[in-house]
Amino acid sequence: MPNAIALGSDFDATTLRRLARRSKEAFQARRLPALAAIYDGGTRSEAARLGNVTLQIVRDRVVRFNAEGPDGLRDRKAPDPAGPALRLHLHLRCRLPAREGKGVALVLPFCNSAAMSLHLAEISAMVASGRHAVLLLDQAGWHLSDQVAVPANITLLPLPPKCPELNGMENVWQFMRENWLSNRVFRDHDTIVALCCHAWNRLIDQPCRTTSIGLRDWAHRS
Repeated sequence: MPNAIALGSDFDATTLRRLARRSKEAFQARRLPALAAIYDGGTRSEAARLGNVTLQIVRDRVVRFNAEGPDGLRDRKAPDPAGPALRLHLHLRCRLPAREGKGVALVLPFCNSAAMSLHLAEISAMVASGRHAVLLLDQAGWHLSDQVAVPANITLLPLPPKCPELNGMENVWQFMRENWLSNRVFRDHDTIVALCCHAWNRLIDQPCRTTSIGLRDWAHRS
């Protein structure tokens, strides 16, 4: 890693944190505190951990910040002609209005019990009033942890181990990879997140396709 590039003297930690609180651009609001930590005397490794990025990305953001100020930390839109992905500060939500083939997903930085609890809360909000959902899922540790908060309108139904052919999500991932995510070189973490969310939104806008690729023909044979 090259020597660390010093931050410009036009700003300070207090100013950056104030800008972060006022920012209406989610990615900018998340990036400013990491640079504020550097102004406070923190290391680049600490800034990388705070921003959940690599040291190289911290360096790139310092270069952009020095050249453009806080505007340099705004989101660079994903290079996709269909438009920007949906972005929220805490996590990315991808939803479909209640209808056949509806779905819900979160794009999160970790697979753990906390992330699973967030996902179940999103699914719960999409279940029609008075209905109960049965969620098929594999036996990943974060799916079945006793730390997962399971909403009252959802029942978890673990699949047998080593049976991916029973898991409809395997079809969903395969379809998304083959059509939108494979054979790409990603510029950085933010680009990966934006393109994953964009791919999901493209899929979920086709409810009949979502339903069809989740089915198993052999399960419906007489």
